[in-house]
Amino acid sequence: MLVFLKLGGSLITDKRREETARPDAIRRLAEEVRAARAEAPDLQLVLGHGSGSFGHAAAQHTRLLERRAFDATAYAQVGAAAARLNRIVTDIFVDVGVPVVTLPPSALARCAEGRLVSLNLWPVQQLLAGGAIPLVYGDVALDTVYGATILSTEDVFVYLARHLHPGRILLVGDVDGVYTADPTQQPDAQPIAEITPATYPAVARALGGAAGFDVTGGMLAKVRTMVELVEIVPDLEVYLISGRQPGRVQQALLSAPEGGTVIRRGS
Repeated sequence: MLVFLKLGGSLITDKRREETARPDAIRRLAEEVRAARAEAPDLQLVLGHGSGSFGHAAAQHTRLLERRAFDATAYAQVGAAAARLNRIVTDIFVDVGVPVVTLPPSALARCAEGRLVSLNLWPVQQLLAGGAIPLVYGDVALDTVYGATILSTEDVFVYLARHLHPGRILLVGDVDGVYTADPTQQPDAQPIAEITPATYPAVARALGGAAGFDVTGGMLAKVRTMVELVEIVPDLEVYLISGRQPGRVQQALLSAPEGGTVIRRGS
C-alpha cells in the first residue's frame, strides 16, 4: 500500500504568528508515522507538509505571486522561509527514527502559468524502492511564463498520484474534515462526510478561504484539487482528518480512517 500523507501548515505551525512552528506536534506525528511503519513494514509513504506561517508569510510580504517577471530576491526569500520549516520537520522525523529525505519541489519542478507541468519522478521512485520516505512541501518553483510561482503540497501530490497511483491520500489538518461553514467561527456548522464530483458544486458554495497566512487558496482550493484528482485516478480515496487527536494519523496510515471527510469518485 502506497499512502500520501500531508501535514497541514495549520497543524504544524501557528498560521497567525509568523514563522512559528509547533515542534511538539511535529514530534508526536513523527512518532505516529514510526509506529505505523513498525506495525506495517510493507507500508510505503510519501510525506508532505504545508508551509504554514513560514513560506506563506514570506510570499505575502514579497508579493511573489503578483509578479510576472522573475525576481531573484523575492524567490530566494520565499524559498528560504519554506526551507526553514522543512528543516525543522526533517530534523524531528530523522531524530525520531523515520527515514525522510527532502526533495524540494523547487529543484524538481517546471511550471507554466502557475501550473505544474513536469516533475522529476526518478528520485521519488528510487527513495521508495529503497525504503525511504520522500518528503515534499509547499515551495517556490520556476515558471516558464511568470518567472516564478508557488506550488502547494497538493499540487505536487496530484502530479505524483497520476504516476504512482497511491491507494489513499491523507490531508491532515487541525479540523476534522470539511464543514458547511468554519466550525471555529460558527458552532452550528455541519460536517460533510463525503464529497464527490457530483456534490462538489454545492460544497464549494459553503467553503471559504483559510485563516491566517495562506496564499494557495485554503480549504476550497484543496477540495477542488482533490475532486479533480479522483476523477483522473478513480480508485483513489482522499481523506481530510484532524491530526490533533493522538493516534489518529497512525490509525489512518494503517486503514481507512473513521470520521472526517472522504473525497472519492462516487459512492
